[in-house]
Amino acid sequence: MFRLIAPICALLCITPLQASIAENLNIYTHRQPALLEPILETYTKKTGTTFSTVYAPKGLVQRLQSEGDATPADMVITVDINRVHELSETGLLASLSSTKIKNQVPAHLRDRSDKWTALSLRARIAAVSVQRVKKSEVSSLADLTKSDLKGRVCTRVGSHVYNRALLASIIANDGENAAREWAKGLVANLARKPQGNDRAQAKAIYSGECDVALMNTYYFGKMKFNEKNPEQKKWADSLRLVFLDQKGRGQHVNISAAAILKASKKQGVALEFIEWLTSSEAQLLYTGVNYEYPVNPMVKPSGEVASWGKFKMDQVSLTDIAKNTPLAQMIINETGW
Repeated sequence: MFRLIAPICALLCITPLQASIAENLNIYTHRQPALLEPILETYTKKTGTTFSTVYAPKGLVQRLQSEGDATPADMVITVDINRVHELSETGLLASLSSTKIKNQVPAHLRDRSDKWTALSLRARIAAVSVQRVKKSEVSSLADLTKSDLKGRVCTRVGSHVYNRALLASIIANDGENAAREWAKGLVANLARKPQGNDRAQAKAIYSGECDVALMNTYYFGKMKFNEKNPEQKKWADSLRLVFLDQKGRGQHVNISAAAILKASKKQGVALEFIEWLTSSEAQLLYTGVNYEYPVNPMVKPSGEVASWGKFKMDQVSLTDIAKNTPLAQMIINETGW
């Protein structure tokens, strides 16, 4: 009896491992491959699953629509709420249907129709001059529109996905009219025409061109430890990070996110990978590498990120923010942001 069971047991135990080693997942991503490599390498060592990545910072939705069922992509890892929501609207994404993901990621950080989940968070905070801005001057988004800051604010263009999502969150929370008035007030306080990226705003504060800017938190970490461009360390040293609306609805956040393609023949393997990405083990690595915040509430931020302080998060659904981005863009156009 034991002689019959042993070979069967050996076959059952070995086959899943061999299948895992043989699997290769194809990922289309908005994220630079260098940021994903440590995570992918860890998972390969853990499971044997290998990865091929296609970096597609622009035109990802159009590419997937063009490829249709013939796409080689198994899954997508993207940044920004609207980009992943746009993908979900195409009908190309499979349902995640994962109890593990639902247990590991709060509902407001997942798609309401279960087509995607957030993997990490970046807070869009106010970066202010250490020397020229008092702590009492800026504590909320509303403060950025006050007359005291006239000619002291700088931002990148409003139509950038990060700013558009921020304005969409104001629409979701306060309505269209309030969002329009806020955008008008912000534009009235600008020190210069919106331009550059978030690091350019930090440079402008350092140089004295403005005193306050909108910025994603992870840029602060990237500047603070930038050995390739050490001048950016000085930009970071000139800043203080302000988490906004802590006495109100909480700080607006944006995300990186993951989804699975319906056309993939490896949906199960892709789902296991996403379940791991939202686990405590992976969240420590994924967010630590990128100076981001974990979506899994059981995981604490990395040491550097934790040193920036704790914040209360805006609990508005990311799906609602995404649905309001077209209206946000219309307001951006109207107000000249």
